[in-house]
Amino acid sequence: MTDSASSLFAALPSSEQATVLGQLFSASSGIGLNLVRLPMGASDMSASGNYSYDDMPSGQTDPTLANFSIAHDTQAIIPLLQTAQIINPNLKIIATPWSPPAWMKTNNSMKGTSGASATTSQIYSAYFPQFASYFVKFIQAYNAVGLPVYAISPLNEPGNSQSGYPSAILTATDEASFIANNLGPALAAANLGNVKIFGLEENWSDTTFAQTLLQSAAAPYLAGNSFHSYNGTVSQMSTVQAMDTTKGVWFTEFTGTVTCTSTCPTLTASTFSASGFQYQMQTYIMGIPQNHGRSIVGWSLALNQNEGPQNGGCTDCAGIVTIDTSKSPAAVYLNGAYYALGQIGKLVVPGASVIQTTPGTTTGIQSIGFQNPDGSLVVVAYNGGSSQTTLTLTWNSQTADFALPANSAAIFKWTP
Repeated sequence: MTDSASSLFAALPSSEQATVLGQLFSASSGIGLNLVRLPMGASDMSASGNYSYDDMPSGQTDPTLANFSIAHDTQAIIPLLQTAQIINPNLKIIATPWSPPAWMKTNNSMKGTSGASATTSQIYSAYFPQFASYFVKFIQAYNAVGLPVYAISPLNEPGNSQSGYPSAILTATDEASFIANNLGPALAAANLGNVKIFGLEENWSDTTFAQTLLQSAAAPYLAGNSFHSYNGTVSQMSTVQAMDTTKGVWFTEFTGTVTCTSTCPTLTASTFSASGFQYQMQTYIMGIPQNHGRSIVGWSLALNQNEGPQNGGCTDCAGIVTIDTSKSPAAVYLNGAYYALGQIGKLVVPGASVIQTTPGTTTGIQSIGFQNPDGSLVVVAYNGGSSQTTLTLTWNSQTADFALPANSAAIFKWTP
């Protein structure tokens, strides 16, 4: 739920807004999304520009956080999340800052710095106690409006400082110190120890960063590590899981992309990438759970027909839905990521376990199985072949045949 997504949802007529939120969060009329990642302040998808919850005039600081406020979020983000929570009571929120308030950083800016000067956009270690209090105040403020926070990450992509949008540098050793000495103890002191802490929040390839956290004094406070997909391979989640099997691994960001030449195309109902859907099914929907991943999150929940509103970041990203504001009323298109996420969100519920499926001889068919807490079984099947194939599903000597078209997915559910 980026600031850009919230601005697009909020601008829809109430009936259209209710429809699209139902398509996203309802398991009966939609795909049953139950996990939302929320930027704590501005990100590269922010219709409001750069903001935090404790902005100060240039050169001024607020070491007591007297100026802290989530007033920005009360305009659209909080009402939308409250509606989503009504639609899906299982809704969980992961909160992550792209940058702390500018006054906590060495460059005194929400934005980062790129290239060789990236290290000049670090978080002052002297402000680690205030940064920990920033998280506590945020969680308490969201609790007060009925939106409990499930998990937090210290920083989005802590090794990725960019001069165009909110970002910062937090090294593995600094993140370990911050969690061990500040964030973890601050949550415990505020009786918020139930809020999970995800380390890393970076690409699959950053296994060394994860290892540093797991072998540090931060480990007792960590629920595990969270990953993005812009570098490395999905199997590296299993590599990190094996480092400490008492912890978990979560996946918290992928984005669909559009093909751009000199300019990006306007996204319409016909802009549906077959190759993109194939990659999402094979890598995210099947690959992540098969490599111990406990979540799958798309970025961003909604964008407009021009892949925005942008705030200095990705110019070719596609949201889970596109809200075309050039039309009146705005048109809502469901993108490939919507249908891919729906293969799990529709019938697999929180607390489900991955179970083994044994592939047969049918060419091109891939599958993954789940057992829900109520004992019901779910199989997601995908036909990556070039022609329609008859899938035969076998369980306890019973079979069911299903004609699965090329580059298509299907969900099967039954109760033994």
